Amino acid sequence: METIWDWLTVIAFGGLVVLMLNRSTMEKPVDHLAQYLVPAAGCAIANYIGNNHSDFFAAVALGLVAVYVYKVLKWPPADFLRGGSRGDGQGD
Repeated sequence: METIWDWLTVIAFGGLVVLMLNRSTMEKPVDHLAQYLVPAAGCAIANYIGNNHSDFFAAVALGLVAVYVYKVLKWPPADFLRGGSRGDGQGD
């Protein structure tokens, strides 16, 4: 853990793991384990690029990871900012 890219990618990967573990406890999971491979690899690639080549392209790679999580894994849910994301499908 020597560079900012080490910290950023570990934080992003940790959030990805928490999301996967949370969703794996659902009765009917909304996604598959294989869908988490792309953003996990993206974190590793962003870390490598940031440590060895270019900060700009590492930021782009990490941004693409965030877009993938938002579009494909659909996080955060639509009612997240309204305080209705309790996992039971009902808002306040």
